[in-house]
Amino acid sequence: MISNMDLIFRLLLATVLGGFIGFEREVNNRPAGFRTHILVTVGSCLIMVLSIYAFMGFGPEGRGGEPARLAAQVVSGIGFLGAGTIMREGTNVRGLTTAASIWISGGIGLAVGTGFYLGAVVTTAIALFSLSSLRILERRIAQMKRYSEVKIKGIGRPGFIGEIGTVFGRFHISIKNIVIENEFVQEDQDYQDYEYNIQLTFFIKIPAKLNRMELYCHLKQVQGIESVVWDNIQVIFNNKIL
Repeated sequence: MISNMDLIFRLLLATVLGGFIGFEREVNNRPAGFRTHILVTVGSCLIMVLSIYAFMGFGPEGRGGEPARLAAQVVSGIGFLGAGTIMREGTNVRGLTTAASIWISGGIGLAVGTGFYLGAVVTTAIALFSLSSLRILERRIAQMKRYSEVKIKGIGRPGFIGEIGTVFGRFHISIKNIVIENEFVQEDQDYQDYEYNIQLTFFIKIPAKLNRMELYCHLKQVQGIESVVWDNIQVIFNNKIL
């Protein structure tokens, strides 16, 4: 049987490792953050310990049970939890990275529960490197792409799309396709003038040299724009360049 001190150490180590990953998600305002990752890691660790030690002697002919049975249920159960963080917005799917971080937290908890400490620590370090350092590389790759997806949310009005197109044309940006989504319509008593929330998704081809900050400044001046997301990175929000 496992000693009390060893049990406490495994649970605390799972808490620390899960907390590292959860903290990174928390500071980036992701759906599942600090507490969620800790609970997933500690719960997986406890279930793994139960699988190994709680059913000793209950197997065939008094031998050990089947330690992999409960652990396998953890893997599938975390899949449902991760699915709750995935959201679809038009042609984009968001939350996959957070779902993967929850899934890997469960694996880390299982590793700690079995006493595979080195594997758990190294996996945590790799996960943190992937979530933090590789994001910088991902943004640089996005900036180098010749084709981009730009989402613009704002208040629809006559000439709104045309003004945005004019700004793109000024910077020699070619519009490949536009997806228009209207959220609601608010009409006045005369049923003539109206305003509505609108989301425009532009698929564009950008020139080799593009001054993005200057482009953002021109977009910010278009009346009605509330936010601009460029290749899944928010660059304008509430008339401020981020």
